[in-house]
Amino acid sequence: MKQKFIVMFFLIAFIAASATRPLVAAESRISIGVTETMETFNPYGDSVALMYSVWCQVLGCLGTYDFDKGQHVGLLVESWEVKDPKTWLFHLRKNNRFHDGSPVTAEDVVHSLKRTRDDPFTKQRQNISPVASEAAVDKYTVRITTKEPTAPLLDYLFDRVIVTSKAIYDKYGADVADRQYPIGAGPYKFRELIPGQRLVIGKDKSHPMWKQYPQAPDEIVFRIMREPEQRVTALLNNEIQIAQFVPPHLRERVEQSPRHKIVKFHSAEIMFLAMMPKVKPWDNKFLRQAVGYAIDRDTIIKTLLRGEASRLDGPIGEGQYGYDPNLQPKYTYNPEKARELLKQAGFPNGVDVELSTPVGRYTLDKQISEAIVPMLTAVGIRTKLQTPEWATLWANVQVGKVPFYYMGRGGVVDPSAALSQYFETGSSPRIGYSNPKLDELLSAERQAFDPAKRKKLLSQAMSLVTEEAPAQFMWRHQLLFGMAKNIDYRPLPSERIYGWNMKVR
Repeated sequence: MKQKFIVMFFLIAFIAASATRPLVAAESRISIGVTETMETFNPYGDSVALMYSVWCQVLGCLGTYDFDKGQHVGLLVESWEVKDPKTWLFHLRKNNRFHDGSPVTAEDVVHSLKRTRDDPFTKQRQNISPVASEAAVDKYTVRITTKEPTAPLLDYLFDRVIVTSKAIYDKYGADVADRQYPIGAGPYKFRELIPGQRLVIGKDKSHPMWKQYPQAPDEIVFRIMREPEQRVTALLNNEIQIAQFVPPHLRERVEQSPRHKIVKFHSAEIMFLAMMPKVKPWDNKFLRQAVGYAIDRDTIIKTLLRGEASRLDGPIGEGQYGYDPNLQPKYTYNPEKARELLKQAGFPNGVDVELSTPVGRYTLDKQISEAIVPMLTAVGIRTKLQTPEWATLWANVQVGKVPFYYMGRGGVVDPSAALSQYFETGSSPRIGYSNPKLDELLSAERQAFDPAKRKKLLSQAMSLVTEEAPAQFMWRHQLLFGMAKNIDYRPLPSERIYGWNMKVR
């Protein structure tokens, strides 16, 4: 009896104490079905669109591109100035703090630029390819000196240079610092990572950004769901609140649900077929051109994509910087011309090739590639389709081991960085193209701070790339995201996913 009395006493005391505690509001959470996420703990060890935005939110980045304003805006950086054509000063906000309370200084930015360039596992060296050197002028000012005048420097650095703590790195070394101490200056912190399954980030409640964006979710869960059927089913079952890349044929399933909606937007990602000139038979320009004439882009857009894409007749499309609607040449569907070019290439009896495609990384990527194969085969380019796992394909593309593949390059607002990354000599092995004339044009456009002159040089460079055809440019998707109706979120053309753009009603 005495024991029962003691238990009852403590139970009453606990209830009374609980009643006097202030109520804590439940955390708001958004789960997102995504097609890619973190493959390494090293923030410099991969180069994918989603992870740039995750690292930016957790570790911190210099700035981003505001599509509403049509200009770059600072995040860790408060302002910047061009002292002379090769010298830029970046002024950090003085209230930036890492999650452990230490200030973010110019030394951290210098350290991060060096890791972007020199880390043994870096896949991001192209992001600072114009940079000759970096130095801390004072505690909150970084001087960047470029190899040559570089007008589009912000397109290389913002959204792409991830800032990490020099002190943490110096104390623990790269592997331990990256795996065990992902201490950043972003508004979110890492909460959980199960590779291949999910990545969870949660608000750093003390971060000053939340005064401006109090509506942002407290927690964001990125769940790997590469199959579109899986993402749509999970959305309709309320297991996730946002489904990336709903294919056009599944759109009605989402729209028929009273609790869900489709949000569509034009992507700044250019989809292309890459052909590596250093590997036979792709060293033949006529063969690469034949590919362009063999593919009926318009029919693929009309049928498979149900009109949810805009055709590309060059590296970029309408609305992207330097777009020229009169760019030549144009690869219209012309199978007879494709056959003639194949003969000129020295393949009168046709040629055998292998096309590698992602599966579930982009909208209907495998299905599109399956439609391309018979078009190529019909003109004599006998094509066998390869469908490796995404992680394997992406790793091999980055080191130049895939001669012929279908892929996208995201975040192309200004094409300068993308053109350099894929087509400038020595910039990246992804295609391995080299042309001194193109190198000269790309160098000249970067040095042109006058917009009219720069656009003219860009047009000449893009015309040369189109003529030489190390890649055939296909389309930009009009992407469809499925969402719960209580989610307010307008996806960005860059496909970066930022929590501060979201709201749970």
